[in-house]
Amino acid sequence: MTPANHQAPTSAPARSQSSHAPELRAAARSLGRRRFLTVTGAAAALAFSVNLPAAGTASAAELDAARLTADPFTLGVASGDPQPDSVLLWTRLAPVPYQADSGLPAKRVEVSWELALDERFRRVVRRGRTTAHPEFHHTVHVEVGHLAPGHVYHYRFRAGRYVSPAGRTRTAPAQHSRVSGLTFGVVSCQKYDQGYYTAYQHLAQEDVDVVFHLGDYLYEYAVNATGGSRAYPAGTLPAHFNHETVTLEDYRLRYALYKSDPDLRAAHAAHPFVVTWDDHETENNYADETPENGVPPEEFLIRRAAAYRAYWENMPLRRPQLPDGPDLKLYRRLHWGRLAQFDVLDTRQYRSNQAYGDGWQFPGPESEDPGRTLTGDAQERWLINGWHRSNALWNVVPQQVTFSQRYNSTSMPSKVSMDSWDGYPASRERVLAGAQAAGIENLMVLTGDVHVSYGFDIKRDFDDPDSRTLGTEIVTTSVTSGGNGSEKPSNWDTLMAANPHLKFFNGRRGYATVSLGRESARADFKTVSQVSTEGAPLTTAGSFVTEVGEPGLKPA
Repeated sequence: MTPANHQAPTSAPARSQSSHAPELRAAARSLGRRRFLTVTGAAAALAFSVNLPAAGTASAAELDAARLTADPFTLGVASGDPQPDSVLLWTRLAPVPYQADSGLPAKRVEVSWELALDERFRRVVRRGRTTAHPEFHHTVHVEVGHLAPGHVYHYRFRAGRYVSPAGRTRTAPAQHSRVSGLTFGVVSCQKYDQGYYTAYQHLAQEDVDVVFHLGDYLYEYAVNATGGSRAYPAGTLPAHFNHETVTLEDYRLRYALYKSDPDLRAAHAAHPFVVTWDDHETENNYADETPENGVPPEEFLIRRAAAYRAYWENMPLRRPQLPDGPDLKLYRRLHWGRLAQFDVLDTRQYRSNQAYGDGWQFPGPESEDPGRTLTGDAQERWLINGWHRSNALWNVVPQQVTFSQRYNSTSMPSKVSMDSWDGYPASRERVLAGAQAAGIENLMVLTGDVHVSYGFDIKRDFDDPDSRTLGTEIVTTSVTSGGNGSEKPSNWDTLMAANPHLKFFNGRRGYATVSLGRESARADFKTVSQVSTEGAPLTTAGSFVTEVGEPGLKPA
């Protein structure tokens, strides 16, 4: 998201998406919005390929890992989407990460991996080999199965004589087991050139079971040679970062830039992540096939395919999330015993276009059209049907944009954000009605996007403070986006007065942690004083509890 009072960076103009091959644009127009796989002879066509190359093709030639002359594990390791019997392990081979080819030829590379019960790898329980394919930018996604539920594991990779940093991960408890507790971190919005990832330095040291990343893992805007707020000496970053990401190569390089940060790598190595995207992984405030800047949808879908492919390549995601051209089914469900069900949403790929030209606008017939959707019909049905089948004590919805009503004025009518659920009130009403019909008593929505911390009570009728409270919403602030921020933003008094269901508001950078128990849940909003310099201390700015069967935030 770009906040209403924030303009996109102007240090370098966005490149036209016509940098993609003309035959791909023609194919998009002639074949429709979903099928581009017959297009050949253009580098951009790779973004639409699905399967690994057939054996014997030129790109399938193998590079002997013993011939590597530099450490290929510069971007670290990660794990994700823990299941009771399996984990997903990730790495990417990149001896020279800021080069388009990462310093590797277009050849496949054999990589070995091992999983152990101890950090010294004396008790290895699984090991194997896999292939890093150039078509997937030498990324590695290993799904390790047949594991014990509720266990901590340590993992690492090897290519030739080089060994990766070790990572720590865990499996989820058995799906129907009685679990006493779970603690997770919540992060979002980490614009590289707006500050240091001090929040990740602290999060890496937290005792959490899993981390939810709610989007804006990267930003598509230009990053100049000095790294913005990071204040690198002139000329440190290559010139190709100083333009907006458009092509597959652009997005791949941008992930390399972000993952070069040691604090981000440390957090990934310390905890398994469950990720979902927002808009900036592709383009600010896009909606389904409609871009922000007015290019034709068939042209934007080429960019979207490139962005989605690079996202899958660089995130700890499983094979079911492998993109099919400009489509990637990211919404999915995870369980933590019978304690929690997590329904991870995608509120970008299927949404109706923002009403009234986006931004903060007065509600009206366009935004209140009952046919409008933020999730798409299929995802909405999936969410509500999953609630009807849920036997979890806590039903948690990690997603992107502010769910609760948020007026920006005490004068009525008030403007609301057309990019958030306020711009799609019929969609929100269907979700709330679905939760109520399913008998969901302990609903918790997790949100990012807005670069501040909020704590909301989710009301059945937000305009009636006395109406039933159906759940809580925990909005995590940004890691860096927006710069240092302030403890009490200039609109603090107005928002707190205009929204009685808003129980907490803080404008510093940081993250949130949530602990779920069998009697209550606790949310801690953690902030750092600044991101413009390294090493800021961590402060708990606010702590709240919500009790089982009695939704609503109370100061801890």
